[in-house]
Amino acid sequence: MSNEIYTLDAEVRSNLGTSASRRLRKEDKVPAILYGIDKEAVSLSLEHKSVIKAQENEGFYTHILTLNIAGESVQAILKDMQRHPFKPVVTHLDFQRVDATHKIHTKLPIHFTGEEAISKTGATVLHQATEIEVSCLPADLPEFVEIDVSTLEAGTTLHISDVKLPEGVSSVELVKGHDLAVANIKVPKAKAEDTEEEESAAE
Repeated sequence: MSNEIYTLDAEVRSNLGTSASRRLRKEDKVPAILYGIDKEAVSLSLEHKSVIKAQENEGFYTHILTLNIAGESVQAILKDMQRHPFKPVVTHLDFQRVDATHKIHTKLPIHFTGEEAISKTGATVLHQATEIEVSCLPADLPEFVEIDVSTLEAGTTLHISDVKLPEGVSSVELVKGHDLAVANIKVPKAKAEDTEEEESAAE
């Protein structure tokens, strides 16, 4: 995908506060803030139409972005996006600066593959998580984590420790000692009933 998707022009804004943000939105601009790497936070504004176009791509939420600010290109990741409750409007953005030597913490979406193979057996894949929090250097940051469940057996629970992350990428939760469930394979109903009958008979 073109890097243009991940490049946004931004302007430094000096007028802060609720009323100033309201004026910006009336001008079809989005108020934002850029912080991180022990530098002073900077208040920004971006063109709303550019943000709307960029956020249509899943990678916008995890990819290293380039913010063009007053002739300077700044590398950053999106940390938070606020939206209007019911209108297709982005109301605020939080960006965090990144550099090549500092690890970043962010959440990556999970892409499950092989679910068709599971469904053919009559079993069901239950997603216990839709994203994984990771830590890595910016250069090692993938856009998503792919998990193939096609070879899992019914009744199996997949944990974070079972997921093979790209080289240089580690799970934040696993480092903390939390081996959380990511997915489990639900036994087909008929098979589950047969198992219960067999257990009853054995008793």
